[in-house]
Amino acid sequence: MRRPSSAGRPSAAGGRAPRPRDGQPEQLGFEGMPERLFVCTPSKLGAYADCPRRYRYSYVDRPAPAKGPPWAHNSLGASVHTALKNWYALPPDRRRPEALATLLKGTWVRDGYRDDEQERSAYRRALGWLESYVESLEPGVDPLGVERVVAVKTGVLAFNGRADRIDSRPGPAGPELVIVDYKTGRTGLDADDARGSQALALYAYAAERVFRRPCRRVELHHLPSGTVAAHEHTAESLARQVSRAEDTARDIMAAERAVADGTDPDDAFPTTPGPRCGWCDYRRTCPAGAQAPGKEPWAAVDRPAEPPAVQD
Repeated sequence: MRRPSSAGRPSAAGGRAPRPRDGQPEQLGFEGMPERLFVCTPSKLGAYADCPRRYRYSYVDRPAPAKGPPWAHNSLGASVHTALKNWYALPPDRRRPEALATLLKGTWVRDGYRDDEQERSAYRRALGWLESYVESLEPGVDPLGVERVVAVKTGVLAFNGRADRIDSRPGPAGPELVIVDYKTGRTGLDADDARGSQALALYAYAAERVFRRPCRRVELHHLPSGTVAAHEHTAESLARQVSRAEDTARDIMAAERAVADGTDPDDAFPTTPGPRCGWCDYRRTCPAGAQAPGKEPWAAVDRPAEPPAVQD
């Protein structure tokens, strides 16, 4: 027997109710069956934690609302990340500072800059960051993983994420893993940023299970200031971060079920107005975000990096 169509189901914006991005058929429920796992990445969880409405626009509404123009700071960050990835793809004897200009040119993303002058200035700064950074690296030492995907399942999550770098370093009881995340933003970072990063904790939790080695240390490498912000997790602190991620996943699944049952999507996925609204890709679509002053696509690269806070 054919199932009745859901095309007539109302939504806040009219027409069809939003459907999940993957377009997979709804899983039928049978008594005694475990609930489906929530497939997620750090960015997916972070989008909901920052603003449920932004999550809806990104992952639920179909067709998805149009995004604003590309951001220059995202282009800058992507260019630097890919250049470092390609640095490690070189044979060790070719990992020299003079190779960086070619690597950066080959990965450079031009989107979002105000004009050619600003783009050239950003390129020179990025090359300077890279040249200073690789001086701290040992050319002959290969990380365990570069842009490595790690994945893990819990009772709620099917998590996967791509870590910038996974190092293997000597520990008291043998080799230990370290999660390294590159940062190119203007503001310096400190140990609290490393400690509070859910993404880094989830990478560490997953890497420990994938490679079957301890992974408790996470590091934020801030290239503009040349600083490293680090935190040593415990099994308990990693478990707390996983529990937080599971709570977020439950909230998302509850909101998606509510929409499927006829709740107004605006009520199921409310806005969280704040300073982030000016930087949101969906500011022009969101009624609350449209009230916030918008940022120019190049605004975040218009000023040099700020020095990190002094630590005792």
